[in-house]
Amino acid sequence: MLTETSDYDQLYREFRWDIPARFNIATAACDRHADGSGRLALIYVDEDGATTRFSFDQMQSFSRRFANVLKADGLSRGDRVAVFLSQSVELPIVHLAAFRSGFVSVPLFTLFGEDALEFRLANSGAKAVVTDASGWAKLSRIRDRLPDLQHIYVTSATPGAAAKSFWPAIESASDDFATVDTSCDDPAIIIYTSGTTGNPKGALHAHRVLLGHLPNVEMVHGFFPKPNDVYWTPADWAWIGGLFDALFPAWYHGVPIVGHRAKKFEPQAAMQLMADHEVRNVFLPPTALKLMRQADVKHPGVHLRSMLTGGESLGAELLGWVRNTFGIDAHEIYGQTECNLVVGNNAKLFPIRPGSMGKATPGFDVRIVDESGKELPSGARGIVGVRQPNPCTMLGYWQNPEGTAKKFAGEFLLTGDLGVQDDDGYFWYVSREDDVITSAGYRIGPSEIEHTLLKHPAVANAAVVGVPDPIRTEAIKAWIVLRPGFEAGEALAREIQDFVKVQLAAHEYPRHVQFADSLPMTATGKVLRRELRALG
Repeated sequence: MLTETSDYDQLYREFRWDIPARFNIATAACDRHADGSGRLALIYVDEDGATTRFSFDQMQSFSRRFANVLKADGLSRGDRVAVFLSQSVELPIVHLAAFRSGFVSVPLFTLFGEDALEFRLANSGAKAVVTDASGWAKLSRIRDRLPDLQHIYVTSATPGAAAKSFWPAIESASDDFATVDTSCDDPAIIIYTSGTTGNPKGALHAHRVLLGHLPNVEMVHGFFPKPNDVYWTPADWAWIGGLFDALFPAWYHGVPIVGHRAKKFEPQAAMQLMADHEVRNVFLPPTALKLMRQADVKHPGVHLRSMLTGGESLGAELLGWVRNTFGIDAHEIYGQTECNLVVGNNAKLFPIRPGSMGKATPGFDVRIVDESGKELPSGARGIVGVRQPNPCTMLGYWQNPEGTAKKFAGEFLLTGDLGVQDDDGYFWYVSREDDVITSAGYRIGPSEIEHTLLKHPAVANAAVVGVPDPIRTEAIKAWIVLRPGFEAGEALAREIQDFVKVQLAAHEYPRHVQFADSLPMTATGKVLRRELRALG
């Protein structure tokens, strides 16, 4: 979409969206590259290091076959298909099958526990879900509580009579499938995002969301694509960052992506992976960069061309380390699930200012506004707002018109982040307007964790806040009031932590537990989280 230049002002001023009325992500990100030439789409590296390469031709055939499987099993246009998988060959097959069928895909993070899974599957009304053996073990325990869920497909092992084997179903299906004719505004995907109050909200996006991500991806990655580009991110493909900052933009441009799900992020192993597969473009979250700096990583075979990062400010020291280690600049971005990649950096277009999120992405009118959507002057602190319409903005929160209405004011989508724009157009993050915790690149709502904590028999009341952490930016801390008969101590704290890991999600458990006799409250009974944060 972007014309290469060194003049940001001209690039921004002259940019125009070109969004076709009829558009389907499967056609744009797969079929137009599936020309019989065997063009490389995916380099998949399993946990043992074995590598398998898949072409766009194969991805087209697999996803058409699975679309026929879903059709034969009775799914119809508009039905939701959940994707409970980590980085794998099966994950994009399921999304592409859903897109080409006119279904709505629902990505789910593999670290989710039973509570988190049950809410999202029930709220979305998913009729089918694809998962692996470990995911099937979780789903089997909650399936009886999910009346809409009719079909579970398992990618590994033999699931037994209660579920179906994914690959045998694909192998026995035809790859003759006509992709449905979708509007650019037709629903394509629901991505759940955490807020501070109430349950998570499902951001419903249209097929156009892919096109909406392209200007920022192209700008931040130095006018992506270039010859020989190969993309990789350790960010999970269950979130908008992994899917639409990496996987589908890469495939839209016919660029192969490396897929690999490590049990944990290992800095030196990441360097070896990039060297082995000649990776040139990366999305590395700040936590990954901090771990790599801590490990003092080096590898003569790593030759990166571009780096996208985001979720928190890097600061001058980490920016300098990236430059010294990789010979390129880390380009920070800003966005959120509801409207992503609206601000970014490119050192060849304008100087990077450490601590700044960058400037507005071409195609996006980003302003600092008040709660009513009124624009504020340069230098004033206010809410980061994005003028509407634009193709990156969600259609709305799934089955939540009240929440959707609160997200908009006047002409603007309100991000809920407080920031400042300086006289030169740079945006500076100040804080969350609410209490969302940013930990290891994840945006985590305290409410869901608190609800899970209250299910533990020892917990009478609980409040969750983020506390400073040198690696994760923030770590989750739980303040807990115990029921009578329970004694505070390390053993109980560990038991409660493990309970949250199993029930909710492994990335949302409190790393710090503080027992208290009471919690600070307002007169109406609302926990004063700011007072708990002040206590540290």
